[in-house]
Amino acid sequence: MTSRIEPPDATAQLPRREVAVLLPSYNEANNLVEVVPETLAILEAAGLDYEVVVVDDGSTDGTRTVMKPMISPRTRYLRLRRNSGKSEALRAGLSMIDAEFVVLMDADGQDDATQIPALVERLRNGEADLITGRRALRNDRFIKRNTSKIYNAATAKVTGVEGRDFNSGLKAMTGDLAESLELYGELHRYIPVLAHWSGFRTLEVDVDHHPRRHGTTKFGKARFWRGFLDLITVKFLTTYTARPFHLFGALGVVLGGVGSALLAWMLVLRIQGNTVGDRPALLAGVLLVMVGVQMVSLGLIGELIVHLRRNRQLDRESLIEVRQ
Repeated sequence: MTSRIEPPDATAQLPRREVAVLLPSYNEANNLVEVVPETLAILEAAGLDYEVVVVDDGSTDGTRTVMKPMISPRTRYLRLRRNSGKSEALRAGLSMIDAEFVVLMDADGQDDATQIPALVERLRNGEADLITGRRALRNDRFIKRNTSKIYNAATAKVTGVEGRDFNSGLKAMTGDLAESLELYGELHRYIPVLAHWSGFRTLEVDVDHHPRRHGTTKFGKARFWRGFLDLITVKFLTTYTARPFHLFGALGVVLGGVGSALLAWMLVLRIQGNTVGDRPALLAGVLLVMVGVQMVSLGLIGELIVHLRRNRQLDRESLIEVRQ
């Protein structure tokens, strides 16, 4: 849940903005002191109707004290009561934003806010629904740079979505796309994939990337295996959500086929007079056939659930044309 801090006179409904810049933050107080005023100045100079929304992901470094004086009609501060991760922070922030265009930017000062007006202009011109800022020259550690290359290559290969910097913190998107995102776990890494799967147009453009201003990165070694598991999740969501039998049924057929071949072999040996009761292949064959049947059954149940969900959705969206 979020705890929103607003100025005392902020009782009226907030207007729809042209641009909303969303900064998820965790223990970035020293950076926010510099990043927020700089971003405000850049947006003001560009003549945009804007707001900057900072989502404090349960920080313990005095971020709340730092942000309080900066709250204004142009600057909003949302605070999660505990650290929930970047995806949850983004989800909470997006739920509180009403804007034509939404820009995501990290609060550590590495993303270049001067490039926001250009990204927004490209969105306004209809070049894409999501523009990811590709960090052409990354100012990160050697290990982080190279593991990111592996991650990006694997993501592009597995999902079939073109891209070289899926997890860049600087992204600009339309309001429609922002409203459609459902983020949890580590899915913020795959926003371009989710957008592409939903039918939105995606684009990558080169942007500048600066060294971290203060503090250290908040992402540890665990993010690599979590990212790998979420890649499997994204692949499933974007490929098999509407056709689960294609996955579970295929696995069931393969396993059942291998098990049936082993049992057929055992049958031939038994007909020839050989003893098969103590052969591991017999047990393996029985096990594979049972698992294959279970996988096929699971796929069919999944198809039934999808079918019923679609029928309910059609019932809700059905239109009746009345004629004279």
